[in-house]
Amino acid sequence: MSRAESSWERLVNAALQRDRAGGASAGGGGPGQGSLMEYVPSSLANNRDIDAILRAADELQDEDPSIARILCEHAYSLAQNLDPNSEGRGVLQFKTGLMSVVKQKLAKREVGTIDRSQDIKRLQDFYRLYREKNNVDTLKEDEKQLRESGVFTKEMERKTLRRKRVFATLKVLGNVLEQVAKEIPDELKHVIDSDAAMSEDTIAYNIIPLDAPVTTNATTSFPEVQAAVAALKYFPGLPKLPADFPIPATRNADMLDFLHYIFGFQKDSVSNQREHIVLLLANEQSRLTIPEEREPKLDDAAVRKVFLKSLDNYIKWCDYLCIQPAWSNLETISGEKRLLFLSLYFLIWGEAANIRFLPECLCYIFHHMVREMDEILRQQVARPAESCMPVESRGSDDGVSFLDHVIAPLYGVVSAEAFNNDNGRAPHSAWRNYDDFNEYFWSLHSFELGWPWRTSSSFFQKPIPRKKYDLQTGRAKHRGKTSFVEHRTFLHLYHSFHRLWIFLAMMFQALAIIAFNKNDLYSRKTLREILSLGPTFVVMKFSESVLDVIMMYGAYSTTRRLAVSRIFLRFIWFSLASVVVSFLYVKALQEDSNPNSNSVMFKFYVILIAIYGGVQFFLSILMRFPTCHNIANKCDRWPVIRFFKWMRQERHYVGRGMYEKTSDFIKYLLFWVVVLSAKFSFAYFLQIKPLVGPTRMIVKQDNIQYSWHDLVSRNNYNALTVASLWAPVVAIYLLDIHIFYTLVSAFLGFLLGARDRLGEIRSLEAIHKQFEEFPGAFMRALHVPITNRTSDPSHQAADKNKVDAAHFAPFWNQIIKCLREEDYITDFEMDLLLMPKNSGRLQLVQWPLFLLSSKILLAKEIAAESNTQEEIIERIERDDYMKYAVEEVYHTLKLVLMETLEAEGRMWVERIYEDIQASIKDRKIHHDFQLNKLSLVITRVTALLGILKENETPEHAKGAIKALQDLYDVMRLDILTFNMRGQYETWNILTQAWNEGRLFTKLKWPKDPELKALVKRLYSLFTIKDSAAHVPRNLEARRRLQFFTNSLFMDVPPPKSVDKMLSFSVFTPYYSEVVLYSMAELTKRNEDGISILFYLQKIYPDEWKNFLARIGQDENALEGDLRNERDILELRFWASYRGQTLARTVRGMMYYRKALMLQSYLERKAGRDGESTPFGNDATDSEGFELSPEARAQADLKFTYVVTCQIYGRQKEDQKPEAADIALLMQRLQANLFRSTVRNEALRIAYIDVVDTPKEGKSHTEYYSKLVKADISGKDKEIYSIRLPGDPKLGEGKPENQNHAIVFTRGNAVQTIDMNQDNYFEEALKMRNLLEEFDPNRGHGIRPPTILGVREHVFTGSVSSLASFMSNQETSFVTLGQRVLAKPLKIRMHYGHPDVFDRVFHITRGGISKASRVINISEDIFAGFNSTLRQGNITHHEYIQVGKGRDVGLNQIALFEGKVAGGNGEQVLSRDVYRLGQLLDFFRMMSFYFTTVGFYFCTMLTVLTVYIFLYGRLYLALSGVGATIRERAILLDDTALSAALNAQFLFQIGVFTAVPMILGFILEQGFLQAIVSFTTMQFQLCTIFFTFSLGTRTHYFGRTILHGGARYQATGRGFVVKHIKFSENYRLYSRSHFIKAMEVILLLVVYLSYGNDEAGAVSYILLTVSSWFLAVSWLFAPYLFNPAGFEWQKVVEDFKEWTNWLFYRGGIGVKGAESWEAWWEEEISHIRTLSGRIVETILSLRFFIFQYGIVYKLNLQGSDTSIAVYGWSWAAFAMLIVLFKVFTFSQKVSVNFQLVLRFVQGVSLLVALAGIVVAIVLTDLSVTDIFASILAFIPTGWGILSIACAWKPVIKRLGMWKSVRSLARLFDAGMGMLIFLPVALCSWFPFVSTFQTRMMFNQAFSRGLEISLILAGNNPNSGL
Repeated sequence: MSRAESSWERLVNAALQRDRAGGASAGGGGPGQGSLMEYVPSSLANNRDIDAILRAADELQDEDPSIARILCEHAYSLAQNLDPNSEGRGVLQFKTGLMSVVKQKLAKREVGTIDRSQDIKRLQDFYRLYREKNNVDTLKEDEKQLRESGVFTKEMERKTLRRKRVFATLKVLGNVLEQVAKEIPDELKHVIDSDAAMSEDTIAYNIIPLDAPVTTNATTSFPEVQAAVAALKYFPGLPKLPADFPIPATRNADMLDFLHYIFGFQKDSVSNQREHIVLLLANEQSRLTIPEEREPKLDDAAVRKVFLKSLDNYIKWCDYLCIQPAWSNLETISGEKRLLFLSLYFLIWGEAANIRFLPECLCYIFHHMVREMDEILRQQVARPAESCMPVESRGSDDGVSFLDHVIAPLYGVVSAEAFNNDNGRAPHSAWRNYDDFNEYFWSLHSFELGWPWRTSSSFFQKPIPRKKYDLQTGRAKHRGKTSFVEHRTFLHLYHSFHRLWIFLAMMFQALAIIAFNKNDLYSRKTLREILSLGPTFVVMKFSESVLDVIMMYGAYSTTRRLAVSRIFLRFIWFSLASVVVSFLYVKALQEDSNPNSNSVMFKFYVILIAIYGGVQFFLSILMRFPTCHNIANKCDRWPVIRFFKWMRQERHYVGRGMYEKTSDFIKYLLFWVVVLSAKFSFAYFLQIKPLVGPTRMIVKQDNIQYSWHDLVSRNNYNALTVASLWAPVVAIYLLDIHIFYTLVSAFLGFLLGARDRLGEIRSLEAIHKQFEEFPGAFMRALHVPITNRTSDPSHQAADKNKVDAAHFAPFWNQIIKCLREEDYITDFEMDLLLMPKNSGRLQLVQWPLFLLSSKILLAKEIAAESNTQEEIIERIERDDYMKYAVEEVYHTLKLVLMETLEAEGRMWVERIYEDIQASIKDRKIHHDFQLNKLSLVITRVTALLGILKENETPEHAKGAIKALQDLYDVMRLDILTFNMRGQYETWNILTQAWNEGRLFTKLKWPKDPELKALVKRLYSLFTIKDSAAHVPRNLEARRRLQFFTNSLFMDVPPPKSVDKMLSFSVFTPYYSEVVLYSMAELTKRNEDGISILFYLQKIYPDEWKNFLARIGQDENALEGDLRNERDILELRFWASYRGQTLARTVRGMMYYRKALMLQSYLERKAGRDGESTPFGNDATDSEGFELSPEARAQADLKFTYVVTCQIYGRQKEDQKPEAADIALLMQRLQANLFRSTVRNEALRIAYIDVVDTPKEGKSHTEYYSKLVKADISGKDKEIYSIRLPGDPKLGEGKPENQNHAIVFTRGNAVQTIDMNQDNYFEEALKMRNLLEEFDPNRGHGIRPPTILGVREHVFTGSVSSLASFMSNQETSFVTLGQRVLAKPLKIRMHYGHPDVFDRVFHITRGGISKASRVINISEDIFAGFNSTLRQGNITHHEYIQVGKGRDVGLNQIALFEGKVAGGNGEQVLSRDVYRLGQLLDFFRMMSFYFTTVGFYFCTMLTVLTVYIFLYGRLYLALSGVGATIRERAILLDDTALSAALNAQFLFQIGVFTAVPMILGFILEQGFLQAIVSFTTMQFQLCTIFFTFSLGTRTHYFGRTILHGGARYQATGRGFVVKHIKFSENYRLYSRSHFIKAMEVILLLVVYLSYGNDEAGAVSYILLTVSSWFLAVSWLFAPYLFNPAGFEWQKVVEDFKEWTNWLFYRGGIGVKGAESWEAWWEEEISHIRTLSGRIVETILSLRFFIFQYGIVYKLNLQGSDTSIAVYGWSWAAFAMLIVLFKVFTFSQKVSVNFQLVLRFVQGVSLLVALAGIVVAIVLTDLSVTDIFASILAFIPTGWGILSIACAWKPVIKRLGMWKSVRSLARLFDAGMGMLIFLPVALCSWFPFVSTFQTRMMFNQAFSRGLEISLILAGNNPNSGL
């Protein structure tokens, strides 16, 4: 230690001085109070060594403080040497804290003065002492013997962990000794080296210990793993590596080492990919049926399959670009070369960081690196590749790095573009996103980048950073987009789906022509009008070509010249076509008007149209056949064919071959034929046809008297009147196709679900009835086939049932145990539900007790009541389980008595049973036995069994003998009635033994576990008197058992054995959500005195009692009674498992490993034991399966779970509770029934570590992607650390988080799971079945599936009424909706979690999500788009389900729906939607449209229809046309017009959208329960909620397309048990709902005032009831669904808080939640572009209609309709503005001026009032006119305000912004008061608040809430 002694003394003294000065508090809090092992800063280069030293010190501090001190001092010395000046982030705090530890905890515990000169000797002595104390020499031998015994026990697990800890500590001590001691005695050195060799399994590894010989990990013993490792070895064709290249001594060099050396890949990245490749190859090998060999060899088929799968995208890329791949002939490549290529590709991918989002860029890199590698192989000299070296170092070995020289330049330009997007606010057209960069490599132009990179290329040109508020800066150096530009406009909807709009427009035109010519359909005139569809088609196609030209603006300079040429050629072609066709049609019309014409032009026009239509129809039919597609592709070499195909559709790398097989096409064709037939029939008969007559009548009216100054309609056929009539019809025509789609898909989904046998088991009664079928169904569906199960003819049906039950029992029992561990059932229910092993000597199936309970007692009554044997048998056999219970008792009792008794006792039992059998055979049971006295026998037998089930004692033995003697007496004296002389000898022996007292004196007490279990079960059958018809009582337990048992009868792929199944990973992104509730969070009370724990106890009362029973507490115990730390931790987990926490997700996902271990364990036992002894104990005994090394290893090979906790490193550094909770999750799965802890071995945590290191005198930030797991001490141990080129978050956070960690996933598949999901053990059993769906032979179409859709169960439905609405809505979509999307529509996408991805397919094609900023904010669905465009296939499967949490409060739901709607708005602009809309066939395109962006557009159109309808009514009312038309309609008796005016109201309600939910209820709950559920929802006001959601979706979807602003909304997934303030609701919903609702109410009031005559009350109600409902819902839903929203005290406090917020002035740093001014500025900040300002201005013009119409209705103006009247109204409005300005003037000046100002304000008020009074007295102005003027001026003011906000910069320059702000505050104050008054009025009545609480929450919590409020004496509100 001499080397560091002096510096150590100096540093410690300095630290102590700082401590005295108060400096130590900065970092010493943690270490001084807790563990020695503190967070080691990442900036310390070898922090793993320091970390290990501190962990050892932590373990040894109690055993020997001196050694702990020495280790801590050495750790400090290492840190000091690494960073002497403490410049790295967190280093100073770490050092200070470490010194504080030494001073506070260690130095004080050493007696006397510390003598550091003896430290080395102390270490050496302690090393020897520690070895002796822990018996190191015998430790490994003991553990080896235990393992060889094959008995997997807790003892073995404990010894293994102890051994690992001991050797890990010895390794640290040895390393420290070697570093601090100059010399170590040879003997000790030899011991240290020996111990180090034995401690190699303490080296960090992920799944397979490839760099260490580990004896405790069985993965390396599997032949497929050994074969895969051997296949990667260094083969002769590779050049020899330099001697100094580091290779671990524990393995030989392999081909990845070669690639590591020449390309400079990172060491940990290479290790990561080595394991990745080995696992891929091993799993592929395991699926092949290969005989075992002594030296396992990797099969060529496995290599070929993995190679082709992994490099499939590269091969297709080469084919697309018509270039030669890196190999000349695929078939001639050797296996070693294939593995070399494969390894290179995955090494590139593994280190590509953000460039993984550019899959074709990776193909480009791979293509060139393979050629570079081939050159090195050709030269046979291992040297670094030039592409991975700096230019100045080429030719030497310095600075070789793939990351720095290949990835970093790409990352640099991508990040520059990303950081230039103004945090997503810049237009998409102004910067390049991931897709733009990737699509550059779809062209041969990309090869201009050269190799190594030619960084001077324009591709690498970085934009000039933008200045704030200046979106045009740097335009000169901006490189354009590639292939597509995401302009922000609604025109994308037409551009992407032009075929749909052309089709709808032409059909509407055709239907209108037919309707207007219905009396003359077959005339030449009608035909001529029908042929006008030709010009319509070409003009609409021309408009599409115009959009092509416009939408490509911004990409012309960078897009391929061929693509640009195509756009302009199409523009020219359709320009000419539209001119020519229109000209021909006009000429044809002119010919037709000339009676002497020979109609040449007309005939030519008809022929032209017929040819074009015929060719299009013929080609569309041909292209439905895959064979024709193949022929067409082969014809590409013909220039003419290629030209026409190119003109028809641009050829991109993606989107090729997107066709389905003919049978699938016919199915979705028929679906759409039904939908379109219904839609067009409805449109014709109920929309278009009724309006024909009224339209003709209105057009003919030429003397209509307008009540205002008409500007348009008087001399123009009353055009506006016709438009107001037809506009709502057109809007409904465009949206009702979605309603018909919804209806047809709902009914089809219902039928498909019924066909798939969903909902067959929907009750406990059904489980009881069908339970005996479950074992057989389980064996068919979920168990691997038993080979000789049916081959042996001796296996009768009973034997088969017994075998099935024996194999089913361990799985069923584990399901039941999991339910108990999760506290869904009681201990008693668990005992009833558990199934016997069925592997004993009884030759019948033993069913669970819940099926047989009370059956024996009922059978006894039947026997006593019946008169004949036949009657007994007939009545008992009516109930199968009563029959099974009688049979089991009969045989079991005989077995128990025969095993227990000896000699004469056995003879007596045999005699009785023989007599019973003889009586039954002779049908004399009634004569031979007194069956009415069976109760006496049962009583005696029960007493006997009650004693036998206990342990043997002398007292119990005496009691058993007494019970047997009583039983003998009863049988002899009371039961037996037949003549015993037939068996005289036997009875004589028995009587003699009885008389001599020998009978029953010798008992063989049941000690065998099987026999003991039979005794206990028999006792239960006799004693359980209550029926178990309601077991389990918990609704969640019932639901899970019902779904699981139902799924056994569904179409499930047969599973492969675990060793042959596909491997998979589960992948969960996490940021900073709740991991595990703390006690403080659980017990913290809100303002009502309600805590989360109280809430959970009331919502889940039975589960709370079960939890208390599980931890050994009384059921009435409170949380305060839990003193034990373990119990408190259990309580935290119990609560967290009922929330949307990461802990719940981890527990659920780890069930996969548990299921795989159980399946593997039993399969291995069956394989070892064979099938010759199906009734043996071994084959189906699952005891100890979790401890089996082979089962664990097999599960690890097939499953891994990665949680990517993005900021875990920062959380650890900041000592956040989330970091500690995540570490706790890695250590612990859950406490099982025996309360033992299982370490979470398969859980891995990936995170991004930010390291600040000093570099050249400056702080340099580096980013690392790290993977950790829990080590033997329960701490997280770093496995891999891969440096990244920079900050990985360039795009959206979640996909970037997924991308950095996806390199740590393994397997063939990856399941994406969100952190608010759950899983269940019984569902985990089906995972291997689900993975078999990837098999191409499963019949999913012409392409194998690439994404498997999985059903979700929303588990938050019971939390509140809102949660149940969301749950039902979500369930309807994820079951019935997606069922139809997958089949027959073939258009299901990836809608989020928990779908299962074909992992290799997706990681080689850009990943499992897209990440470009804002445009990919709905990142998940883009994975589905990408998969479909790249010839993927997405399916949906409902035999397996995963739990899912949803938002439970209205504000949470609104934020979530706003995010999704905004995301859909961005999707409209995306290239993915455009390409799918263009490239899918017509019917799939329609399916795609109406289930993605079309759904939101139709939702928006539904709301717009209300506006269109009401503004049309407003026009008719204010212009006077409505009254005139109505009068003439009555006079003309034209009832069709009245019908037309009342036609739309039904559609405004949208009741049909509830149909899918109802049908889903019926299918899965039954008809009656469905009616009850739906009715309950109606009473809970679900219609108001869904109407409110309509507004949310409309607002955010429309605003996003117009202005952008979509962003991720952190909704918070907690329990909503708190009251939301009025001001918070106002801020959230003011612009999205309140303003729009007020506008609707204003329209309705004006229409009521001026557009409704006395006879029209019913008509008005019918027309407007849905509009009134919509407006009221939008205004009051936030307060109706607000907890305690109508509690008077809350309302008073809300009003105070709202007024404070309203009048508090904003300022710098003031947030919108604090000030109205700050909030208002935020609300208008989304209007940033010129186009946005213009659109807002145009939309705001509608508000001026009110004033224009109402002023002409005033009594003041009489019959004057001149424009001057309108002008005078503006003068009046200007006077009001002046008055407003006078009253709001508040500039700070002198006191005298204030007095003058108040005088002026008072005079102004008096003058204004006097003027109004004089006007009323002297003119025709009435009081009604004043109110009418208010109706006119309010919307005018709002319109002016909206325009001013849109042009904020201009208004500011004019100096009028303060006035605008004052006016805006006035409007918000007025609107707030209008909303607040009804809420306050309702709050006066206490019953309203009570009703609301019962409506929102379930009754248990509602009652608990009321009681809590009464008892809350300490609550601040209780005294108010």
